Amino acid sequence: MKAFLDTSSLLKLYHSESGSECLHEIISTDIESIYLSEIAKIEFLSAIWKKIRQRDLTVEVGNAVISCFEADFNKFQWIKLRSDVIRCASSLLKKYGSEGLRTLDSMQLACAVQLKEEECSFFTSDKLLQKLFNKENLNIINYNGD
Repeated sequence: MKAFLDTSSLLKLYHSESGSECLHEIISTDIESIYLSEIAKIEFLSAIWKKIRQRDLTVEVGNAVISCFEADFNKFQWIKLRSDVIRCASSLLKKYGSEGLRTLDSMQLACAVQLKEEECSFFTSDKLLQKLFNKENLNIINYNGD
């Protein structure tokens, strides 16, 4: 099976937090290909540096986590931020902007929508994206125990 992970889920693969263990188990047993939005490359870095600033990680550990992620780039299927994805994100913002959808999450959602016709499971721990993935009829997998 294929899986799409937004950055909130991707982080759980590299930094232990609530839901990490369950996500690792699902990914290691049921998933053949992991799809990520190209934007996850910079969102991941931003999230790790936020953890460093908040003193959840040391600079050394943060850099090691970033290095591990970058070393794994070839293990992922990357959804490029082409003009059709940007158009889709714009459309989704018009549709869900009043519900709180913002720029980067619209890009994540647009990338997920690109896989809608595939046999794919969708992972996010972001509450708004969970709601919008459901509204877009994406097969969301709840692994946080919520």
